[in-house]
Amino acid sequence: MARKVFGNSNVKIRIVLAVAALLPVCAHGQFVLTKEQMIAYTAQNSFDRFPDGRPKVPDELLEKVKSLLIEEAYGVVRGKGFPNQFAGDWKILNVTPTKKLVGRAFTVQFMPLRPDVAEGMQAEATKRGLGRLRNQTVIDMLEPNDVVVVDLFGKTDGGTFVGDKLAYYIWKTTGTGMVVDGGMFWLPNIIKSGMPAYFKGTGPSALGNVMLTGINIPIRIGNATVMPGDVVLGDEEGLFFIPPHLVKPALEAAESTKARDEWIKKKMDLRQYKSSDLYGRPRDPALAKELDEYIKTHRGQK
Repeated sequence: MARKVFGNSNVKIRIVLAVAALLPVCAHGQFVLTKEQMIAYTAQNSFDRFPDGRPKVPDELLEKVKSLLIEEAYGVVRGKGFPNQFAGDWKILNVTPTKKLVGRAFTVQFMPLRPDVAEGMQAEATKRGLGRLRNQTVIDMLEPNDVVVVDLFGKTDGGTFVGDKLAYYIWKTTGTGMVVDGGMFWLPNIIKSGMPAYFKGTGPSALGNVMLTGINIPIRIGNATVMPGDVVLGDEEGLFFIPPHLVKPALEAAESTKARDEWIKKKMDLRQYKSSDLYGRPRDPALAKELDEYIKTHRGQK
């Protein structure tokens, strides 16, 4: 696209500096957010950030998210205007009621191979000393408590993001797991490792006929839009991607939900009430008051 030439020398200098700052990032792929874009697109984040601007939700909050069920977080996130954060219909490894997949999203995008685009990207990557662009380019960038979230457009034949050895590296580096909207191979060995994983299928062949087109950019996973730094919550039902600024509200809402559900079930155990007397909001003012008091006194209790 043609660029307008500005006469003001200060403007020219700023443009040159901005382009210079962008080039090392562009070497990673075709579509990459600058630090400034990352901050602008996640402007409501109140936590620290990684050097590239990706939100860094504190480890202590991630630990608390491990106690959540997706339904406990879903209502408040949707109510805040984020209706497209759940993705279901997965093959799931090593996830149990006491072992969920939780961490900060590190997003990755692949596309079907187009040689002219791939060659241009690779030439730039070589010039910048990055070597060959491939899955390991991304894997070697991961940090503890990252969850690599990979858009491989559902490809399983030749869409195997990792086999057992690279999966093991991810597991030991991040301590979390991975999400692959695509495939994996050497699955029996990955199962043995104990790493949580969500994926679409398997195949005996390595990754091929694709190109790496994005690192830490907005991606689509199923019906969800995922941003770098979102908190990934994976349980037996599927995946939920919580925007950083909604992690605390989700945890607070979950405390109320847990207390409410506990009170309802205790009342049901008495066998004195119909379901409609207790669920949803009790119609009897005395019961409603009792419920409210129970929530106030039992929020946050295990």
